[in-house]
Amino acid sequence: MIVIEESLCKGCGLCIKNCPTGAVTLTDKIARLSSNCTSCGICMRICPCGAVGRDDAVPEGAAVCKACPVQCAIQPGFEGACRRYTNVNGTLVRNRVLVSASDRAGKSYPEIPDRPLITAVGAGTEYPCCKPAPHIVSDIVRDIEVVTVVTEAPLSYSGIKVKIDANAHIGEEGARVFRDGAVIGMVDTEEYGAKMLSIGGANILSGKHGFTAARTIVGLANGERMVLQVEKGSKLDVAVGQPPIIDGVTEKKMRVGCGSATVGMFAAQLSAVVDEAIVLDHHVIGLLSEHRAGEEVGMTYSGVIPNGRKSTRGRYFGDQGHGWGGTNIAGPLQAVKTVDMKLAAPGLRILVTETTGQQAGLVEVQSDGSLIEVPMTAEIQAAVDLIAANCEEARVSAVYVGGTGGSARAGVTTYPIKLSRAVHEGEVKLTIGGAPTYILPGGGINFMVDVEKVVPKAFTWVATPATVAPVEYTMTRATFEKIGGHTAAVKPVATVKKRMFKQ
Repeated sequence: MIVIEESLCKGCGLCIKNCPTGAVTLTDKIARLSSNCTSCGICMRICPCGAVGRDDAVPEGAAVCKACPVQCAIQPGFEGACRRYTNVNGTLVRNRVLVSASDRAGKSYPEIPDRPLITAVGAGTEYPCCKPAPHIVSDIVRDIEVVTVVTEAPLSYSGIKVKIDANAHIGEEGARVFRDGAVIGMVDTEEYGAKMLSIGGANILSGKHGFTAARTIVGLANGERMVLQVEKGSKLDVAVGQPPIIDGVTEKKMRVGCGSATVGMFAAQLSAVVDEAIVLDHHVIGLLSEHRAGEEVGMTYSGVIPNGRKSTRGRYFGDQGHGWGGTNIAGPLQAVKTVDMKLAAPGLRILVTETTGQQAGLVEVQSDGSLIEVPMTAEIQAAVDLIAANCEEARVSAVYVGGTGGSARAGVTTYPIKLSRAVHEGEVKLTIGGAPTYILPGGGINFMVDVEKVVPKAFTWVATPATVAPVEYTMTRATFEKIGGHTAAVKPVATVKKRMFKQ
């Protein structure tokens, strides 16, 4: 349970602001705990005075939740820190009934085909936008007349999100990304073992390096290889669908999960061959014996403390770097901060590996608590190889992001807002080069599309600067008429295809 050392408390109130259950109050400028404290430990981690600690005691009547690594001790009648589980007479009960269906998913329109009648690749562009789109075609699909409107639309409001599967540290979030010395984007937030780049966007496209940004967006979207430089970071050699090359080194594997997840997945195999395992990862380092997964396979805590900042049981935050697992740890001996010899015994063997299993080493505890590196055995290497075998191949992928909510709508309809509403309602399916899109909520028609699903080499750019994307709107003829579509410009798709064939 959580304990506050009143002599150290300065009454700053950080614990009150951060407590998820409102269990901390301030009396006489001293923080005090209420009975709904769950021992989640947030106050302990954020206290700048070191006034908060924790012992192993569990309050009488409290139920320990094992639904996540925090393991809240929830007292009767109260919720845990996540507010999902309530202690009801000593039993933890999910405080929301299972929801079987969502009434917010929107209406389904199965009469609209998933693919457009034709794509916009090669369609050209009508300018100004008040003219009907280059091709408006119709056909009978499942006894319903369907219309597809296509145009290659210059989009000033566009960019590309690049996902790079890599453990290597490439640079700080928010760091600028350069191509040939020009700023074209930035490092975005990191997501599940992948580095994310945000390239382009309206402000960069309209800035002094807009032409370079436009060329880069189009090049990446079309699968071309690009060399980029992160501010105070790495040199990136990337092409969609190919392994990333970071500072001259080709990344081979994408991690199977964070260090904690890796321990959770392979606890049985690891515990069968070693006394302890540390899985290095700059997000969450996993410590096998202390982890709940270690307990599940019959292990007790070994006394080993890894080189990281403790998060929750068996989980430690690592520091980014160019070492093992994207941490600043250069080898297995550095992975261990210290060993509590009251719990550990001489000869205890500790496996240190990465979440990709590409690098691994074995260390052994000596009688004085020091460590030496010892040779890996075949059975231990087999466990590491199992981790590596469950990793995907590292690759670069990208999502093109654009906005077609502007004047391009006029090529479809005389009442542009009706098109926007119909797209959001699902009455009109927007595709890009034949590929399905995700429509972002809110105003306008902002979409995201996987560039590897688009017709090859479908993107171009113009010197406004803007990128040019092949845009298709597909709907029933009834919807097209309802939204004020250019019905006089509709032609049978067979006629258009026949004319294209003759060309």
